[in-house]
Amino acid sequence: MALREPIRLTDTLPPVDFHALGDEALLARLVGPEAAAEVARRLDGLAELGRMEAGELARIPGIGRQRAHRILAGVELGRRVATAWPDRPWVVRSPADVADRLMAEMGLLEREELRVLLLTTKNAVTASATVYVGNLAGSSVRVGEVFRDAVRRCAAGIVVVHNHPSGDPAPSAEDIRITGEISAAGMLLDIALLDHVVIGHGRWVSLRALGACG
Repeated sequence: MALREPIRLTDTLPPVDFHALGDEALLARLVGPEAAAEVARRLDGLAELGRMEAGELARIPGIGRQRAHRILAGVELGRRVATAWPDRPWVVRSPADVADRLMAEMGLLEREELRVLLLTTKNAVTASATVYVGNLAGSSVRVGEVFRDAVRRCAAGIVVVHNHPSGDPAPSAEDIRITGEISAAGMLLDIALLDHVVIGHGRWVSLRALGACG
């Protein structure tokens, strides 16, 4: 009796173009089509899914705790892949280079965060520092804190980034005021403020483009 060759996995699974799949189809790969359809029916887009707790997600019929953990693990893995420090230099040539890199992470934050990117003379990002967490409008942003790491590391320039949990990236009067103060301090320290980028839900605004960076 002749032995059959073992079936290889690559022979039985056709290639899948995951980039072409819709949100519900991708979710179905994790939890099955019926559970995915129920999640899609109850939620208002993927942004809401990224902000849910495991217990809240597990209460959706057909999900349960095990599938909820699987979904949230996939969400977190995707977020980490999107925000992983690049193997090649991260060079800021435009505000889109900043927003595209940080949108997946900062666009889903439930509280405001202000981060400072440190740049070389060729605008390559060498580090990212979180300076404030909380309600920036209700606190006094100290310019010295914004430039603390930049001075220590002899950065040539900085980009300031913060998020609006409301989802609307339109800058407030306070955002514009703070940007002006940071820009003026940067001139004194010889550390250029290249931009201040405000991130919302899938949208962003450059304050340099609005003329607020001096």
